[in-house]
Amino acid sequence: MIIRRFLDDEDELAQHLVQQLNTPLDWSADGGLSTGHVAKIASAAACDVSYNQAANGHLIDLFAALPLPGTPEGDEFWGVLGDAGGNAALYIDPGNMGGPSFDRLARGNEVGIADRVLSFLAELDDQQRNAVTKVIGDALAHDTLVAGGRYLGRLWLRDAETTAWHVLLAGRRLHETEDDRKRFFEAWGNA
Repeated sequence: MIIRRFLDDEDELAQHLVQQLNTPLDWSADGGLSTGHVAKIASAAACDVSYNQAANGHLIDLFAALPLPGTPEGDEFWGVLGDAGGNAALYIDPGNMGGPSFDRLARGNEVGIADRVLSFLAELDDQQRNAVTKVIGDALAHDTLVAGGRYLGRLWLRDAETTAWHVLLAGRRLHETEDDRKRFFEAWGNA
């Protein structure tokens, strides 16, 4: 994710900090952190950390909408999903992933679940994907007034796939992307 690297005296975040925290733009007088520095730190943190945490939180929410493992409804759901998805379903099977997987995700394991979701979806053939769509959609349909289960299943799969991709993309570290970004700006600047 490209974040704003150059904040000036007119920057909205710096102005917000001045107004809300009553900090002058040239704070501090001894040459320490200025309001602009704090704004840069906040901007970087908001883009690079909060975005990734939000995407991971959304993955958790998607799985939380499905029947819970260890319940009669959940055990049936995960068994039927395994039948529908074949070996690909092992990537997201609760018994195969282990209970602490989502705990680690919530604590900052940025890509572990995303890798599993994308691997699951990548290995489904068209017939399996249709079957999985129906299983997930049927499980979601009882809690909503929205049209049929198959539609809800397609939405869940699409959302899970896009969110997992966002997690992986946001997980790229600055040292891994800095050269890519330089080449990007140079190429687009010369276009």
